[in-house]
Amino acid sequence: MTFEDSDAIGEFDVIRRFFKPLKGNLSQGHFPETSLLLGIGDDCALLNAPVNGEVYAITSDMLVEGRHFFKDTSPSLLGHKCLAVNLSDLAAMGAKPIAYNLSIALPNIDVDWLEQFSNGLHAIADFYGCTLIGGDTTAGPLTISITAIGSVAPKHALRRSGANIGDDIWISNTVGDARLVLGCRRGEWHIELPWQELAVRMDAPTPRIDLGLGLRGLATSAIDISDGLLGDLRHILNASKVSADIVIDDIPCSPVLREVSLELRRLCTLKGGDDYELCFTTPKKQRALVQTLSEYLQLPLTRIGEITAMTSEQPEMALLEKDGVPLPADLAKQYMRSFDHFK
Repeated sequence: MTFEDSDAIGEFDVIRRFFKPLKGNLSQGHFPETSLLLGIGDDCALLNAPVNGEVYAITSDMLVEGRHFFKDTSPSLLGHKCLAVNLSDLAAMGAKPIAYNLSIALPNIDVDWLEQFSNGLHAIADFYGCTLIGGDTTAGPLTISITAIGSVAPKHALRRSGANIGDDIWISNTVGDARLVLGCRRGEWHIELPWQELAVRMDAPTPRIDLGLGLRGLATSAIDISDGLLGDLRHILNASKVSADIVIDDIPCSPVLREVSLELRRLCTLKGGDDYELCFTTPKKQRALVQTLSEYLQLPLTRIGEITAMTSEQPEMALLEKDGVPLPADLAKQYMRSFDHFK
């Protein structure tokens, strides 16, 4: 790696060199010029209010070295992921990306690292039409914090609180690969399978922006799967005051994950995090429309269960095997524990 003396390149040099968007971004349709009044270079960015009755959707995520990513993670992939996890939140609300702020603490100024990181960051930002409009840089342990801004009409916002009794429960694509890769890298388990080919699922997740936009007016609730499928689904149940039946053998996973033991597969698919797929609910009568959307996006959408009525004071989740037999209560309880940063 190439290091430059901090006396030769400082905070504002880093901003100008690596994090100032190309002016061409504003003229290529990524970010409407009428929306951005003032970008990077002043104390604040200035944005016009969204048009057509839409409102801003705003989300923040922080990634800390040693907690959210390994020290030797590719800078380019890290640049991709730090924005992707925020865009995934926008997707879960059915919001269209507009802009983002970046705040980053750097242990030192490593020009080669910054070049790769900013390339990965700008690539995904340009792909989804999301412009960097501000932020902060400082010295400290490597920490990346992003605030992403999108827009959505209030009536189309996909909230967690809209699931209804009888709704179908769906997830996009497959889940569990990121947890399998993490376990292999940490030496939690050793498998004689090509798990390395799944690394992209952990290192460079795909935010389901197009799916979120397609679910406007169709889904009754949605959430992105970041801390584990069952743990995140529970947020929908709590907000909507409903329960759920989940057929765990219907949860889709990759061919590699299908080859591991049943216990490991269930651990990865049910409580593994970092998938950044969408879990959502729709009325049963909309199954054909969901299938049409799946075909249009060329993205598998799989029905894994049903929203049910609460029979006690708290939402409950019944985990059923393919034959409809419930898992033992103690085993089900283990699978329902989602990721917690402080545990």
